[in-house]
Amino acid sequence: MVSTLNELSQLKQSGFGQPQPRHGLNLLYWFAQEYISVRNGKIVSSYSPEDGDFGFHRYYNRIEDDDDRLLPSRNLLYYEVGNLNARGADKLPGYVRASYSPGDPDSNKDRVIVCQGFSRVYVTEHSDQKQFDSSRTYRVSLGLLQIIRNMSNQKQYLEKTANTQEKDVMFTEQRHVVTAPEENSWGCTIL
Repeated sequence: MVSTLNELSQLKQSGFGQPQPRHGLNLLYWFAQEYISVRNGKIVSSYSPEDGDFGFHRYYNRIEDDDDRLLPSRNLLYYEVGNLNARGADKLPGYVRASYSPGDPDSNKDRVIVCQGFSRVYVTEHSDQKQFDSSRTYRVSLGLLQIIRNMSNQKQYLEKTANTQEKDVMFTEQRHVVTAPEENSWGCTIL
């Protein structure tokens, strides 16, 4: 059974996207801030995961090694994003890709998975090169996505979601990677 994350503190306790050089916390921030919006209690997007933008591709929810599917329903269409090697992933903002190193699998293990129509959003991580870890897979509630959307300051978001001993590393590495503000494809400034 997949647990649901409803608060920033639960996201922090889950360990998703941690420690550095993992990119999951930044990936989820981008997804909530820039990829989706919430209208009338529903997630909407001006993009379609089927188009492959930002590296989105189909996730088939096959049976994993433990003879169980990662996500609860097998009859739904799912799409994943976060593979920094995927075609189109270069369109993700610099702050998502900042700690990526092709020789370090930990820098590319986190994913966001969405159900077609955005009725469900999940975060997960690879346990190895091919399998996702079912014990580290969580549903992200609409409420948590709204909390993240309301945080216009990425540094504040990371302070509330990263484990204390890791947050200094996150900010230090980002300062060295991004030397001047840049704009992403939507005209938002990335610090």
